[in-house]
Amino acid sequence: MNDTTAPQSRIDLAQLIERVRAMQRGARQLIAIAGAPGAGKSTFVQSLCDGLNRDRPGFACILAMDGFHFDDRVLEARGQRARKGAPHTFDVGGLEAMLERLAADDGKEIAVPVFDRSLEIARAGAEIIRASARCILVEGNYLLLDDPAWAPLRRFFDVTVMLDVPREVLIDRLAARWRGYGMDEAAVRAKLDGNDLLNAELVLSGSVAAQFVVANV
Repeated sequence: MNDTTAPQSRIDLAQLIERVRAMQRGARQLIAIAGAPGAGKSTFVQSLCDGLNRDRPGFACILAMDGFHFDDRVLEARGQRARKGAPHTFDVGGLEAMLERLAADDGKEIAVPVFDRSLEIARAGAEIIRASARCILVEGNYLLLDDPAWAPLRRFFDVTVMLDVPREVLIDRLAARWRGYGMDEAAVRAKLDGNDLLNAELVLSGSVAAQFVVANV
């Protein structure tokens, strides 16, 4: 598995695709792609997946950490709805169990949850990862978080990647996201200051070093 003490290498998407292809020797690999909120993880990982599948359809699949959000009903009961997206609002144990199933590579397909942002809910069994998939791209904010609850995940990752995005770009992207949901400027500012930027700072200052760093601006 990945040695998080190894020196970091700065590469781009095309180079990462080639690195991943070169490392494939038949056994299933799990690759962690982490980054702060607003880093563009979903778009980047889809591009990575498309690149890996271009010559080998079905070679790569995506597992998004967001599918393990606790439901709003749970968060409201715990008084945590306003902090949805913070580390403690995810079922990290469920994610760990899913990574263990994927790493086992036992010849069975696996149904995985997908977060539906339009409904703000995780949909169980919304995607199928086929048994033939050799590369699982795991994306999420906290995959490399140096925290007792999250650190056990790292044992599953063969490769780790951190997306590098300037703070001002993160802010612009996050603000645009919430404006897209019809929020006024006061609500956007409250959302950023009260949750998103707190989570971003945690990722930036509290994650272990990744094997590869990719600028994603």
